[in-house]
Amino acid sequence: MHAITIPEPGGPEALVWDEVPDPVPGEGEVLIEVAASAVNRADLLQRQGFYDPPPGASPYPGLECSGRVAEIGPGVAGWSVGDEVCALLSGGGYAEKVVVPAGQLLPVPSGLDLRQAAALPEVTCTVWSNVFMIAHLRPGETLLVHGGSSGIGTMAIQLAKAVGAKVAVTAGTKEKLERCAALGADILINYREQDFVEEVRAATDGRGADVILDNMGAKYLDRNVRVLAVNGRLAIIGLQGGIKGELNIGALLAKRAAISATSLRARPQEEKTAIVAAVREHVWPLIAGGHVRPVVDREIPMDDAATAHQVLEESGHVGKVLLVVP
Repeated sequence: MHAITIPEPGGPEALVWDEVPDPVPGEGEVLIEVAASAVNRADLLQRQGFYDPPPGASPYPGLECSGRVAEIGPGVAGWSVGDEVCALLSGGGYAEKVVVPAGQLLPVPSGLDLRQAAALPEVTCTVWSNVFMIAHLRPGETLLVHGGSSGIGTMAIQLAKAVGAKVAVTAGTKEKLERCAALGADILINYREQDFVEEVRAATDGRGADVILDNMGAKYLDRNVRVLAVNGRLAIIGLQGGIKGELNIGALLAKRAAISATSLRARPQEEKTAIVAAVREHVWPLIAGGHVRPVVDREIPMDDAATAHQVLEESGHVGKVLLVVP
């Protein structure tokens, strides 16, 4: 088969479409013939040499895919060869074939085509696990999403609105904010021109955000704590703004607030299985009912993954960029 390899870390040109050995499913695993994968910022870090796959994972980038089951490993029940699926991966999505634990498989939701489904696993699992399983967003509360036009952001807006929450978003252009508004965002903040602390407080009568989904890390830490409501929950899922920041613990105590920081890729398999099961139970019916949809910016041939990485680095996209098998 062919896969995107990274012979040496570097820029987008470091991605090489090369012939590699076919993977073989082991106990509890299935082999997927890949139709499409999606690009995540973690893939860019891996390409640069900053984010190695977990031990035992595929060395190729790609944290999600869609395709058809090509082979069933020992001990797998509930899936058959030919099933159309999408999957949460620890790596290997940028390839013609990938092996995945059966517990990380999801059926393609009704109403979506096979390629579109590649845009779902990483964002739905990230948003559901952080915003709902950890931060427990409830109807009537306010969710602040940084990077509202990203793949994660566009999914967070829709899921929060589906459960009856109010949504504030930050983004860097008027056009991106308009796309967020079309998905249901209530409070639109241009982070280049406005202070999100002031804007969220003004829009919530001084209360602030009950839950914050943050991809920035250190750069936003102090302001995130300041904008949290009493009993607020800050979920950090990215470090685009740095890894070290100063935390005002007094402010956190005064608000009886909580901070969580998680990554999905390195979680144990049993945790990923539990998250995937929760997504299938709670999110898949919303997709099937047309209440939530993946936002796909464009499709790019997988052997041109370098172009897809350039698109993400330039941040001109809205939603997900897909890599489709040529």
